[in-house]
Amino acid sequence: MFKKVATTAFSALLVLPSACLATELFIYTAPTGERVVTDRPINLAGYELEESKISAGKAGTALRYQDNDKNRQLIDRHIRNAAYLYDMDSALIKAVIKQESAFNIRARSNKGATGLMQLMPATAARYKVKDLYDPKQNIYAGTQHLRYLLYQYDDLKLALAAYNAGEGAVARFGGVPPYPETINYVAKVMGWYQAYRN
Repeated sequence: MFKKVATTAFSALLVLPSACLATELFIYTAPTGERVVTDRPINLAGYELEESKISAGKAGTALRYQDNDKNRQLIDRHIRNAAYLYDMDSALIKAVIKQESAFNIRARSNKGATGLMQLMPATAARYKVKDLYDPKQNIYAGTQHLRYLLYQYDDLKLALAAYNAGEGAVARFGGVPPYPETINYVAKVMGWYQAYRN
């Protein structure tokens, strides 16, 4: 049964000017462990930069990262349904989304990964996703891909490594690739997974 995890309330609202079509987002881990998404660098002690992303949107569009009830209820419902459909633990799906996009529906990386589960174009095409920014399509495709990787490797850490770095990298190194980003990614997702399971 799906269990909601109480988190510290936090919201950040990024509004694009009408003439602007893209902005750079900086993703930090705050001293409290909360993830902070902002359009400006943070030069404060204890804030660790995880990555920066180019986030695209229509002119005048508001890009949000917030734990508001409406967005969370929508995302949680899609997570529960995808977990049931693909026989997955909803806490794992939620952990991947937390690490991939911090629940930002319009997240987009500079490598082209898009949406809640940061699907690459090839992965999206594989699962016939028409709108990468649609929460339902993105979560269903990401969950289906994660299910496929778990079936392939029968090992959660290897599946997560492949989700982050690709199957080729896992095959090339015969395990979790020695990339700092991938090692950190696997550890972070495992941490979120444990938290959401509890």
